[in-house]
Amino acid sequence: MKKMKRFLSIALAALLAAGCLAGCSDSTGSTASGGSDELVFKIGGIGPMTGDAAAYGIAVDRGAQIAVEEINAAGGINGYQVEFKSEDDESDPEKSINAYNTLKDWGMQMLMGTVTSGPCTAVAAETDNDRMFQITPSGTAVESVQNHDNVFRVCFSDPAQGTKSAEYIASKGLAKKIAVIYNSSDIYSSGIYNAFAAEAKNQGLEVVAAEAFTADNKTDFSVQLQKAKDSGAELVFLPIYYQEASAILQQADNMGYKPMYFGCDGLDGLLGVKGFDTSLAEGVMLLTPFAADASDEKTQAFNQAYEEAYGETPIQFAADAYDGIYAIKLAAEKAGITPDMSYSDMCAKMIDAMTQIELDGLTGVDGITWNADGEPNKDPKGVIIENGAYTSMD
Repeated sequence: MKKMKRFLSIALAALLAAGCLAGCSDSTGSTASGGSDELVFKIGGIGPMTGDAAAYGIAVDRGAQIAVEEINAAGGINGYQVEFKSEDDESDPEKSINAYNTLKDWGMQMLMGTVTSGPCTAVAAETDNDRMFQITPSGTAVESVQNHDNVFRVCFSDPAQGTKSAEYIASKGLAKKIAVIYNSSDIYSSGIYNAFAAEAKNQGLEVVAAEAFTADNKTDFSVQLQKAKDSGAELVFLPIYYQEASAILQQADNMGYKPMYFGCDGLDGLLGVKGFDTSLAEGVMLLTPFAADASDEKTQAFNQAYEEAYGETPIQFAADAYDGIYAIKLAAEKAGITPDMSYSDMCAKMIDAMTQIELDGLTGVDGITWNADGEPNKDPKGVIIENGAYTSMD
């Protein structure tokens, strides 16, 4: 609590020095504010602040808040302060569109969201129609960005995560025989699996078992685990979310099955599952563009700010959001936009500027650039859970 108060006092002092005041909205969203007495940039955020995927949405909101506070304390964007406001969508597409409309009523000029793929795909159609600039921190579905020239993403797409996971496993010599347990009813999970299976062949990996489950049956994984065990798999690839992964690890332990495990960004949050024995996660690996234990100055500064404010180590989703806000800043400065412009005029300039910037961010220390198709160019990293914390494998 003392650390929280100290962080807030420092942030408040910096914001007041810059002529702005941080504040909060109602219970459905949160706001980092650059003040309302003068022109400000209004950036919206949408994600699950409640529900099964809340760990992602809360992390994104927090990462964005830290970035906005830093930017405002340093003078803002093109000399103007920034307001950031999040709305909860519970990872539901219909609720996400409602959140988008609420933010439009608030005066949103650009969107840093949404957090999950289904809602992101739904909202992308709206922002495209409205001609509002959008950058998603973590919407991985191809459809979330595809055919929308106004939408960019910070994270890797589902196919990219699958392809890069196969390449990483092969390059590190982690295993040859691999079992996959995936959610066939989820576009994120199935998209990663399909790309992984295709690339595994190119990398000399053998998928000896591919066992699916669905949203209607995601509590008992005994059949899938038994088939993975019987197949002789050395490694189980889990392109799924952390809730299901925690159940799989527990059930595998109960049956005495102890293979290696490898996942993608959906596993980030595993250590925070309520009631989960985190010792079961020891040795779990995942592909991510962010490693909290990285020694570079930017990552360490972000970790310190996040831990002082929220009392925990940031996960990848927080880093994605932090980079998303800074990408907006770089592109807006490149484009020379001001808050008195219409959001459609801003959008046109931002689309062009995004392909001309290079961001030295948390999720791309060696630089992130963007293609006109909205996809990022950066290198992935592997992390492993050791002693209850994420540790870099690279």
